[in-house]
Formats: sequence, C-alpha cells, structure tokens
Amino acid sequence: MRSTPVISRALIWIVALMTILPFLMALMTSFKTQMELFQGVFTLPASLNFKNYLTAWQQGHFNVYFLNSVLVVIPVVLFSVLLGILAGFGFAWLKIPGKKIIGAMLALGMVLPSEAFIIPLYHELRWMGLTNTYVALILPQIALSLPFTTLMIASAFQQVPKELVEAAVMDGASRVKILWGILVPAIWPTLSTLGLLLFIWTWNEFLIPLILVNKDELRTLPIGMMFFQNKNTIDIPVLMAGAMIVIMPLIVVFLIFQRKFISGVTEGAVK
Repeated sequence: MRSTPVISRALIWIVALMTILPFLMALMTSFKTQMELFQGVFTLPASLNFKNYLTAWQQGHFNVYFLNSVLVVIPVVLFSVLLGILAGFGFAWLKIPGKKIIGAMLALGMVLPSEAFIIPLYHELRWMGLTNTYVALILPQIALSLPFTTLMIASAFQQVPKELVEAAVMDGASRVKILWGILVPAIWPTLSTLGLLLFIWTWNEFLIPLILVNKDELRTLPIGMMFFQNKNTIDIPVLMAGAMIVIMPLIVVFLIFQRKFISGVTEGAVK
C-alpha cells in the first residue's frame, strides 16, 4: 500500500521534469554564445550574458512588439471581464426572452474556430477602415472572449446562495448594488482565474494579429517572433532570447496569480 504514493510521486516528478526540461534548455541557450552552443546542448553557459536579449530587444524590435502586446492585452481583459459580468448577471438572475437560444449560440461561439470567420472578419474591418489599427486587434478578441466569460460568470453567479440575494432585495438594494456589492465580491476567485486565462489567450493570439495587421509597428510578440525567426535562423541563442521575452511575462503572471487560479478552478467543486 505504501508503494502506491511513492510511485505516484515518482510519476509526477517525471512528468514535471519532462515539462520543465525544454524550457530550461531554451533558457540556458539564451545565455550562450555560438561557440558554447557547439559544445553541447546540456552544457551550462560560462556567464549570464544578456547580449542576446539586447540584440533581440533592439534589432528584433521586441521593444515595439512587447508594448503592442501590453496595449492589446489590458483592454481585452478588462472589457471582456466587465461585459461578461453584465451579461452573466442577466443570464443568471434576470428573465430574458430566448435565453436558452442565446445560451446555445454562446456555446457555439466557444467552439467555433477563428479560421471559420477570419476572412469575412477581415473584409468587414477593411470596409470599416479598421485594419492595421489597434482596434482591429482589440475588438475581435473581446468578441471572441465574450461567450466564455458570459457562461463562466453566469455559472459562478448561480452558485451564490439565493438567500443572500433575497435578503438584499428585502433590504431594498437595487440591482446595481446587488451586482457590484454582493455578487461580484462573492465570485472574485472566479474573476481572477478568468482574467488570467484571458491574459494567456490574448498574449498568445496568433491568427488575428497575423491577418488583420501587416504593419511592423503594430505587430504583437507572437507575430514579431515569427518574422524574427525567419530572419535569424542561424543565431540560435538570439532566437531563444526572443522566445524567452515572449514566454517570461506569462510565467511571471501565472506565478503571481497561481493561488487565485487554483482556488478559482476548485471553487465550484468545493461548493
């Protein structure tokens, strides 16, 4: 019986090492020189040389791409969560005609791939004169996030005890007070988890920035990394430095909010 926990822990450690090892190899390579790279993949760099990062940051225009990603991620996350709260409140607590049909359409929007509508979306935004703008990067991603945010927040609202809402109604609280004073604080772990997921999805979005923007000064990090890779297929350490610039913000944000993320994921099961 005691061997079972040992085997389980060993398997967990093996899977963890298999997951972390490629990242550690890329991280070590980003600090190496070309000569050190030829000595072996698993050899450690002689020193923490940030020259590769400076090369990628300046010559690869990663300073511009990084700023663009930040300018896109922040409004997408904020407006998606805000609109999701309002729509989720309606789905959870208000009587809406055709709620089931709208819910089915939102569920369909969650599984519909971007490739299915990227061409008409491009022509529509081009007709509106919005291609090659930040609006073309922000609005479609907010729209893509709304089905998931609405259904997730509506589900979280429905888990709040009805007695709490009924007591607020008896005290004469308005819908605005019930929403922002009672319901939103009650589902704060869920909102934190949702914000983290939206941050990761928006930061990694590739197809929409690739199709709707063709100006270098408006490209986000994933698109900039693709063009940077095409120009620097030989200098592997510089490429790995660029990849670390793309990945590290995701890792930092996840490490900061990991407790909120875990509590938000398990909150529904605990209730």
